[in-house]
Parts: sequence; C-alpha cells; structure tokens
Amino acid sequence: MYKGKTVAVVCPAYNEELLIAETINSIPEYIDKIYVVNDSSIDKTAGIVKSLSNGRLRLINHEVNKGVGAAISSGYKQVIEDNIDIAVVMAGDHQMDPSYLPALLAPVIEGKADYTKGDRVIMQKHKQGMTKFRSLGNWMLKWLTKIASGNYAINDPQDGYTAISRDALKKMDVDSIYPYYGYCNDMIIKLTALKCRIIEVPRPYTYTNDAVSKIRYHCYIPKVSGLLLRAFLSRIKRKCFGSPGVKNSQ
Repeated sequence: MYKGKTVAVVCPAYNEELLIAETINSIPEYIDKIYVVNDSSIDKTAGIVKSLSNGRLRLINHEVNKGVGAAISSGYKQVIEDNIDIAVVMAGDHQMDPSYLPALLAPVIEGKADYTKGDRVIMQKHKQGMTKFRSLGNWMLKWLTKIASGNYAINDPQDGYTAISRDALKKMDVDSIYPYYGYCNDMIIKLTALKCRIIEVPRPYTYTNDAVSKIRYHCYIPKVSGLLLRAFLSRIKRKCFGSPGVKNSQ
C-alpha cells in the first residue's frame, strides 16, 4: 500500500520484448499489483513476463491485437474486480519514470483529483528532445481536445502517464474507452463529461528514440480527428438538448 491506498500499475504491452522486463523491474515495491496486458504481441513479450519472478505480477493476454486503449481497458476492469484504490498506467517501453509516481498519486490520495496525468509541455525544460513535429502535433491535438471536451484547463492531452481512482473508473463505461492511441483524448472527454477532477503533473519528455514509436500518423491523425469531432458534436447535443447517457455518449 501507498499512504493507506492500494495501487496497481496497468502496463499495456505490444511487442515490447526489449524493455518490458526493465519496465516491470523498475516499478517500486509499494505498488500492490502489476497487470501487464499483452496485446497479442508477436515477439517474446509474453514469455519474458512469464519468466519474471514477481508475486505482484499478473499477465493478461489478448488473443487478437485490439489496440493500446483496449489493453488499458482490460487492465482497468481487473483493477475494479480486485477492488484496487488507484490505477496507474505505465507503458511497457520504459518511457515513464517511476520517480514521478508519488507526484501522480498525491492529488488522488489527498482527494484533490479523480484523475491525474503527466504534462510534458508546461515547462520548457521538460520539452527537451521533443521534435518540432511532435510539438506541433501535440499543440494541435491540445486545442482540438479542449474544444471537443469543453475542458480548457488541459495542457498535454497526449501524455498517457496517468493515475485514476477506482470511484472514477466505476463511473465510466470502461468498455467504451477508445481502443487505439486516441484513448488519452477520449479519457479526458469522458471524465470531463462526468465532472471528474483532472490535475496535470509536470514531468519531462523522455521518448528519446522516435524510431521505435508504434504510432502511424497517416492513420492516427484521421482517427483521432474523427473521435474529437464526434465528441464535440455529442457535447453540443447534450448542452442543447440535454441528451442522457453520458457513459455511452462518447
């Protein structure tokens, strides 16, 4: 437990044989559970996870590749089932520094937030290593997400290093989380609609090798743009006509 709360790490993994062991071994001892969701990897990811001697570790296998958002959804469902207080998402590529876990957890533990997430762009020094292309993309998606969600306080919607309370998860329709890389934006949209409190925590950009990114921008941009447009129209519909069913409207 961490300060009286049980905490689980949800670790989505697709073809992460090079870094998955390092990621898992870096997770602090105060984390109660580690759920690695193997999204039908075709490399040695699953075998490496199985070989690790760690009593906190549970491997969840997808028989077919469903996407990173769907992998996180599977982990969240296990968190709810196991009655864990807080779920943290840490990717399997060892790009999320465990030393920032206390900063993410603190607002949730203290009752100040339902959902916390990293913010790599609020401080100029934290953006070191981020390409101009990524910076431009993040800036565009930031404003599209603000407009789609109505949450103008969000600064870095693309950062997937997050912590969420069990109560917030139970309010959501976890199965409806966007299954692909746009899940970060979708979470903000859904939680804002549910009036959950979101706090961003400054942290450095650490993706030092863009060549290993699994995002294919020619697919990613149209998909996320469509997601945000649908969310914006749904929000306007609720605002104008009072449409019920927040859980399933996004």
